[in-house]
Amino acid sequence: MTTVATKEVMGSGSIAARIERLPHSRWHVKVRFLIGAVTFFEAFDQLLAASALPVLTEQWNLSTGQATFAVTAASVGMLLGAFVAGWLGDRIGRVRTVALGVLLTGLASIAVAASANIEMFALFRFVQGVGIGGVVPIAATYINEIARSDSRGKLVLLYELIFPAGLSAASLTAVWVVPNLGWQAMFLLGGLPVLLALVLVRKVPESPRWLASQGRLEEAEEVVARIEEEITAATREPLPEPALEIPAEESRGRLREIFQGRYLRRTAVLSTMWFVAYYVNHGISTWLPSLYTKQFGLDLTTALTYSLLSNATGLVGTLIAALVVDRIGRKPLLLTALIGTTAALAALAVAGATSSGQVALFASCTTFFIFVINASLYLYSPELYPTRNRAKGAAFGGVWNRLGVILGPITVGAILASGADLSVIFVQLAVVAAVGAVVACFAVETKGRTLEELNS
Repeated sequence: MTTVATKEVMGSGSIAARIERLPHSRWHVKVRFLIGAVTFFEAFDQLLAASALPVLTEQWNLSTGQATFAVTAASVGMLLGAFVAGWLGDRIGRVRTVALGVLLTGLASIAVAASANIEMFALFRFVQGVGIGGVVPIAATYINEIARSDSRGKLVLLYELIFPAGLSAASLTAVWVVPNLGWQAMFLLGGLPVLLALVLVRKVPESPRWLASQGRLEEAEEVVARIEEEITAATREPLPEPALEIPAEESRGRLREIFQGRYLRRTAVLSTMWFVAYYVNHGISTWLPSLYTKQFGLDLTTALTYSLLSNATGLVGTLIAALVVDRIGRKPLLLTALIGTTAALAALAVAGATSSGQVALFASCTTFFIFVINASLYLYSPELYPTRNRAKGAAFGGVWNRLGVILGPITVGAILASGADLSVIFVQLAVVAAVGAVVACFAVETKGRTLEELNS
């Protein structure tokens, strides 16, 4: 006699097999576009404080400590958001969690624009950070779960291109908007995601893998059937037969599982790489505009243009990574990027960071590699955990990247406030990146394997 539990496991495996046989189609493009629009604005909103900081420092006469407080408030919120979103993503679903985060981010951005002092600014940036911290890892988890194993790396990293594109758009927009319309206009633009929340829930189906893992097999079957119907209509070809065997997962999961057995090593390695990548990334990007204006005397437009250059090189790096990740694998890509980051920072430290052009050059080389790491980790994190704990595992990595986002700018701000040589900043960043490269040697390779095979 077949038990209910057995039926759930069999059904879960069937759902995975049907997803794995789906060819890339307009349906995938549509879903990536809708989820991608969300991610674009989350990236856009994340960089707003850095663009506004040079103006706020002068307008509100901020000390270095107050400026650091202003830019890290959102990061503290992202830390809380990552904690909450991991639980929500596995509890109420990927799409609902993303929609809630998007709504919160947009409303808070509008409130930031109305801030009259640094305290209000920091408070609403904190709230905005809660939304951003919850959206990005869960959105990446969703994209992982609808992708085929043989092209998952390319599909996810092409999607992740949207994040550096959002950062670049924020920098590009700020070059004209901040000097001409004021910093408040940037945050009003950051409120546009409010319009996306309802569209997301109505147009993007819930992850069939997640539905199946919750024992909601009828709903999972309905979602997959609609996807299959849409893809068949678009391609005008019959779908291939599903694979006979894909290991299924048992339903329900608990947070402690990601710290037990084989998952303990995965969590430790992943958390370290998350921390390193974002410590270095935000240690540089948050302070670059102010560094150019205060240390090198550049005007605001030139400073923001230099910052835009760094984000643009990161976009190029992520595109190259998307084209090679399914061939060379996750581990070699991450290791190479971490070594490249270390080398670029060490070269800048040795050169002495004596001119704005020199800093712009090596900072752009650094972001070329660091954006590869960031995007690859959004691919890699969900691959390491079973469906029942995938959002928790991915979001826990997000907790460590938020710690990096908080501590990186604080450390750089403290060095600047101390009056130490600029090369000290880049020496310590290079050391942190080197630690990440060593830890990456212990990463597990996931290339070409289904999510179920990796966690069965």
